[in-house]
Amino acid sequence: MLSKRIIPQLLCRGRKLIKGKQFQSWRSVGVAAQAVRIFQQRQVDELMLLDIGATPEGRGPDLGLIEELTKVCFMPLTVGGGIKCLDDAKAVLRAGADKVAIGAAGVCVIRDIADAFGNQAVVGIMDYKEGGGHQWIAKELQKSGAGEILLQCIDREGMMDGYDVETIERIARSVDIPVIAAGGCGTYDHMLEAIKAGADAVAAGSMFQFTDSTPRGAAQFLQQHNVEVRMP
Repeated sequence: MLSKRIIPQLLCRGRKLIKGKQFQSWRSVGVAAQAVRIFQQRQVDELMLLDIGATPEGRGPDLGLIEELTKVCFMPLTVGGGIKCLDDAKAVLRAGADKVAIGAAGVCVIRDIADAFGNQAVVGIMDYKEGGGHQWIAKELQKSGAGEILLQCIDREGMMDGYDVETIERIARSVDIPVIAAGGCGTYDHMLEAIKAGADAVAAGSMFQFTDSTPRGAAQFLQQHNVEVRMP
């Protein structure tokens, strides 16, 4: 059995670390580089850095920031935001990222990246609102070559009242690639619920930013509940 992964998720706009609720009301909560150094010290499984300002602002990834972060970040790093073509993805991977994250609208780009670097190098982002099946989007991401899916519920993002377990279960059953649950995590119990629903990994942002919860504490809790995890 493969270990379940615990992935701190950092949202940034440029070099500023930001947080919001339901993809709105963004506010600065620090600096991305400092957060990465903290999670490196905590020896987390993976780290996900999403620049939510890149695409709306019409710019590409901040390659300088990625190079800076990967000098101190020795765990796998997924980077998303502003990646519009294969050349963007190549630049991000050359800068030191291990994977790139692409939204569902970019299935052609996902296919190009998977052909060039392999499925393991690309994460398909599925941002969605609660309600409806959404399975066809997940299947399209898998078909296009995504090696895993970041399943991110917009309605629950930043709310810390639990993942959308029903959708996690439906999507996990409909695809053959790993599913990363995101949006709504506030407690270790929420992580356990998502994993029981079929998630292969659990991403959390606000919980690690605004509570005393830690990746190690999450791993210990899950291990106590018979979930195979890597202990940091």
